[in-house]
Amino acid sequence: MRIVLQNVLNASLTIEGNEVAKINRGFVLLVGFTSGDDENTVLAMLKKVLSLRTFQDENGHTNLALEDIGGEVLSVSQFTLYGDVKKGRRPSFVNALEPTRAKELYEFWFEELHKVYPSSCSGVFGADMKVSLINDGPFTLILDSKEVLGK
Repeated sequence: MRIVLQNVLNASLTIEGNEVAKINRGFVLLVGFTSGDDENTVLAMLKKVLSLRTFQDENGHTNLALEDIGGEVLSVSQFTLYGDVKKGRRPSFVNALEPTRAKELYEFWFEELHKVYPSSCSGVFGADMKVSLINDGPFTLILDSKEVLGK
């Protein structure tokens, strides 16, 4: 499982010209899955994301977590996080989890996220989405379950 986490001042998500999600200060999470990922992976990564201290305190140190700032979350499924560009000029997506299982895991991810962090919204799995955001910092992290969880 891979997550690109961005601290944002605000973000919105549009599908076919309709704004379907909007947040103020918080996280935009781009979420992708690969073979071997399961519900346990999702739960462990969720715990990690929500515990990260990525926001600045009054002294300019990254000491505050999402909950500390009353932040919001926009979560977006993104299989392209597993794009492989080692050969040729066109990315290969053979490392991305097959769509049916990826959709199940993404839906589980968002259900669990929303349970523990109700100030969250999501895009639509598989839709052509337009994400607009103002990255704060900029501050962006790439979390890979193989590194974060040692799996």
